Order: sequence, then structure tokens, then C-alpha cells
Amino acid sequence: MAGQFDGKVALVTGGNAGIGKSAAMQFAREGASVVIAARRVDAGEETVAEIRDAGGEAVFVRTDVSKTADVRNMVNTAVETYGRLDYAFNNAGIVLDRGRTHEHTVEDWDQTIDINLKGLWLCVKYEVEVMLEQGGGAIVNDASTSGLLGGMNRMAYRVSKAGVNMITKVAAIEYAKQGIRVNCVCPGTIHTAILDRMIAESPGLLERASAAEEMGRVGQPDEVAEAVIWLCSDTSSFVNGHIMPIDGGFMAGRLGL
Repeated sequence: MAGQFDGKVALVTGGNAGIGKSAAMQFAREGASVVIAARRVDAGEETVAEIRDAGGEAVFVRTDVSKTADVRNMVNTAVETYGRLDYAFNNAGIVLDRGRTHEHTVEDWDQTIDINLKGLWLCVKYEVEVMLEQGGGAIVNDASTSGLLGGMNRMAYRVSKAGVNMITKVAAIEYAKQGIRVNCVCPGTIHTAILDRMIAESPGLLERASAAEEMGRVGQPDEVAEAVIWLCSDTSSFVNGHIMPIDGGFMAGRLGL
């Protein structure tokens, strides 16, 4: 494959499904060698095979981003395999808590914060170390419109995603002069396997979610991935510390009230 990322290396956490897989495939189409990190080995290896079958280059490394040793190994694998790390999309995350604050379990809170917040911080920490040594890079974090707007339910998830936005802003300021840009995408309702599971539990959810969107539909993983690619590209070279909703206008409508 040949494209704007020829000779570059991209790392995608949660790159075996949904938005992460779409981003991994698009990085590969643009010529990058891709390191796919996730917990599910079978799905990760399938994504690698798809990229290679299409003429791209990719490897999979099993990673639990809540574990420091796993994140170190993930970043080291990228450097040992391809010699550098130019782009990172920190996308791995979970949704566990469903009810109101008093209905959450401590276990769900801890696991959500460990993966969505601590895990993302670990990724940024070790990615930045490599990028400082090589003189630059671009990082995109995956948050959510749930981290931008208060609402009922999913306290742990909302808090974790709000924290991702702040990690993005602080890191963007800290490393701008070293040639490292850090930005964040905040997807709205996107049609992934997570949404399919919610639909199975709540018939009619897709229709309700679509009706709540200003565009009358939910988003697709590729629509988020395209923004990730742009934020890593040279065409966004003066974009840093940006928190980008990708939500069909959902946040614009709420802020206009």
C-alpha cells in the first residue's frame, strides 16, 4: 500500500473491532505499518490478516492497557518491530456501568477507571517517551460526547471520558514545542458491536438514538476513523489540544439551548 503515511508507524489500541479496527485499516491504506493492540487475540489476528491480505503491514500484540507492563511491551513491540512510532490512536475502552450513581458497583467503577482513564494515561506516557527521542509524533485519544455533557447514568464512564479530555489538553501543552501533537475525538452514538449489544438489551434503542441525533442517524466507525487519520496527518499540523466531537451536530444542538 502507498499513501501519505509511507514509512511511518501507527499504533492503535482496541484495534481489533469497531472504531479502532476502522482506524487501523485506514492507517494501513495510507501506507503506515500498523501495530494493533487489544485483549482479544483472535479478533486482533484477524484484523492483521485483513491488512496483510490487502497488501499492508501489521502486527498484533495482546495488551491490557490497565497493566503497566503490557503497555510498555506494546510500545516496545512497535519500536522493536518497525524502528519507530509516529502515530498513536488510544482507543481501547469499556462501558460497564448502566444505572445511576448509587447503583454502580465499586468493581465496575475501578475497572472502568483503570482501563478508560489510567490505561489511556499509561499509553500516552510511554508513547510520548518514544516520540521525544525521535523528535515528534501525533497522538489521538478517544473520549466521548459523554465526557462533554452531563446526563443520567454511567457516572464512571462519563468521568473517565472527561478525564481523557483533560489528559489530552495537558499533554498537548506539555509537548507542543517538542513536535508532539495530542488531540482527541469525542464520538457520539456510533454503530459498533457495543451499540449492537445495547440494542439487543433494549429493543427500539437504535430508533431512539437516531431520532435524538440532529442528522437523524447514528454514526459509522469509518466516519470517526477518517477524523483520526486527519488529526495525525500533516494537513492538521497546527491542530493541537483539540477536543473534536464527531456526533452529527449533537453537541452543537445542546450548547445552543
